[in-house]
Amino acid sequence: MTARITVLASGSGSNLQALLDAIDAGQLDAQVVGVFSDKPAAFALQRVPEPLRWSRVPKEYASREAFDADLADAVAATTPDWVICAGYMRILGAAFVERFRGRVLNIHPSLLPKYRGLHTHARALEASDAEHGASMHFVIPELDAGAVIAQAPVLVLAGDTAESLARRVLQVEHRLLVHVAKLAAEGRLAEHDGVAILDGHPLFTPQRLEFAPTWPPVA
Repeated sequence: MTARITVLASGSGSNLQALLDAIDAGQLDAQVVGVFSDKPAAFALQRVPEPLRWSRVPKEYASREAFDADLADAVAATTPDWVICAGYMRILGAAFVERFRGRVLNIHPSLLPKYRGLHTHARALEASDAEHGASMHFVIPELDAGAVIAQAPVLVLAGDTAESLARRVLQVEHRLLVHVAKLAAEGRLAEHDGVAILDGHPLFTPQRLEFAPTWPPVA
């Protein structure tokens, strides 16, 4: 059965586009049933037909909880099998996470548990890390702390800036996201008691996916 995926995004939506491209290519048996944003001007919304778009301005709500409740109701109306945060820059509240517990995934630009939160590329460079990368994990109320499913490393090059490193990490983010979305769509992925479950077995160590660099490499 084709999986129903709802996507949350705040920016350009390049990760969303990676999902749409994989679906169109027959690599991912899924349907994007809604795209939700806290930024009405987010280009991600333009990547899907108007009936699939939902956006609201959080500051127009009386409270964070009120915004989250409205968002949760709208997401639930799409009857998603999975909710994927693909560049969604707002922390989801505990009530939202609990409502969709075990079905919310997030792509994060670091090798978790390193560098939760923002400015991950600059922080990796400041720490003189030899490698950086991206992680796909289950969402829990604590920021970027849910069970990690898979990671894709990227070598840090001499002369890297936060911007150049970010561009290379984004390349592997797209492929990592599609890989994990495929596991989810095929019914191979679950979460139990804070542990990722793959093919019915606990995944105590995240999958490590070595993606060949795009050629020519992004500087």
